[in-house]
Amino acid sequence: GLTAYAGLFEVGKAKKGEKVFVSAASGSVGHLVGQFAKLHGCYVVGSAGSKAKVELMKEKLGFDDAFNYKEEPDLKATLKKYFPEGIDVYFDNVGGEMLEAAVDNMNAFGRVAVCGVISEYTGKGRKAAPDMMDVIFRRITIRGFLAADFMCVFPDFMSAACEHLGSGKMVSLEDISIGLDSIPSAFVGLFDGGNLGKKIVQIAAE
Repeated sequence: GLTAYAGLFEVGKAKKGEKVFVSAASGSVGHLVGQFAKLHGCYVVGSAGSKAKVELMKEKLGFDDAFNYKEEPDLKATLKKYFPEGIDVYFDNVGGEMLEAAVDNMNAFGRVAVCGVISEYTGKGRKAAPDMMDVIFRRITIRGFLAADFMCVFPDFMSAACEHLGSGKMVSLEDISIGLDSIPSAFVGLFDGGNLGKKIVQIAAE
């Protein structure tokens, strides 16, 4: 939760009315980023790897729109379709070609909060190579961060999260596997998009 909150507001510096794109938007961090952004008055689009996740984002999480990146052969054109006026904040959980496409569609003084590069962790995907001329001439900020960098805003995060969860304006998704034997498959599932929300392994009932 703190990762989502700090990445969006402290690194991405999202403002009301801005256009926010979130990758891996049904995952543990992304699904909260999108909801925080919507509650802040932003236009929000998310990407994920299945039709079910896309529907979840639009119907349960309140995203303005969402798409299945696996069905999009040209990510730059796809983002242009969803953001005809450009992206102000990109919350990056995946790196790779998605980062390149987002930078290609960013507005001047756009901000990229780099939370993760899951497309590159297993070595299967191509490393990210955003167009640096775009970064320079559009004055785009790309910043990596860790939640621990922002413990100073933890009270603000807790206040906002408790208020939104308590009022029902925000939902927290948990994907729970049961037992020690499920740990290997649960871990592998993080890298193939098998989880919805925060992946948790429950060791015992109490």
